[in-house]
Amino acid sequence: MTREKDYFRTFCKISKAFGTAASREELLELIVESAITTMDGMASCLFLADETTDTFVPMAQKGLSESYLHASPMKARRIVSAILDGGYLAFRDATTDKRLENHEEKKAEGIASILTVPVRVKDETIGVLSLYTATQRDFSEEEIEFLKALADQGGMAVKQAGLLERIQSNALLFLELASMINSSLEIRDILKNLTVEVCKALEMKAASIRLLDKDSQTLKLVASHGLSDAYLDKGTISPTRSLSRVMEGHLEVVRDVTTDERIQYPDKMRAEGIASMISAPIKSRDEVIGVLRLFSAEPRDFPEETLVVVKALAHQGALAIQNATMLLQLQEDKKSLEEDIWSHRSWF
Repeated sequence: MTREKDYFRTFCKISKAFGTAASREELLELIVESAITTMDGMASCLFLADETTDTFVPMAQKGLSESYLHASPMKARRIVSAILDGGYLAFRDATTDKRLENHEEKKAEGIASILTVPVRVKDETIGVLSLYTATQRDFSEEEIEFLKALADQGGMAVKQAGLLERIQSNALLFLELASMINSSLEIRDILKNLTVEVCKALEMKAASIRLLDKDSQTLKLVASHGLSDAYLDKGTISPTRSLSRVMEGHLEVVRDVTTDERIQYPDKMRAEGIASMISAPIKSRDEVIGVLRLFSAEPRDFPEETLVVVKALAHQGALAIQNATMLLQLQEDKKSLEEDIWSHRSWF
């Protein structure tokens, strides 16, 4: 069988797996296994970037021992930069190449050559796919392109799985919030739970909800999660200084809180370990009555789908406030009505 037929059969197999109920883990394992069998390798590993540690974490592998696999995580930023320069990295002698570390460990593992290509989602490199061989070899252009195509399949698997997970997580989050809003008058408890759940769902460091005090024209804290008392006591939040656009009804994103001129307390945020922030208006009908803020420990560019979820969560907060206000008003009206009826009865 020609190499072209091998490549074709491999992609048919992967495409079929995508069309079934295969999980992300199963798809990634299929990709590394396909790399080995189709390219006559001894091992393969697919790594995904961990932003918090700036390393690549192994997500699927075959043919490598556990002791070797976890010996030394790859530095994500350095590897991505090197790959972007040439589109791939090839090491004919992995046991002596100065661009690599742990030469003795590679020799003990039986690794001779390594080919590494990027795993991409759209234009973003989210990881790498590596093929390891037992004998030294120069990789052909055809082999490099095939491994790149496999890596693209890995990126699709990650994207598809991540989208499904987010849809499920967001659906459960909104279901829980809707249930709380319909079953409780304890508005502070509802808003507190909102800050907790949004941090879990969107993997944020912290969150806060502040409502506008019209008398003092300041934003008063009513709920928070993940923020220290020292940070929360930093001082009053002026809606006209740092949140003027938000108070007009616009969602705002700050990628670097330490340099952005809109930030009122940059030093306090730096000390708290906050890097990026989303601020969303909480609106009652057409009036902005407060702000939902989400904080990240790492500088982040938030995708549009995340911003849509944040807007919807701010809307849920507004519904909770409206619901509690109306129920309290109904209780007051009911009490007044009962008092009126009692006073009328006393006439007879």
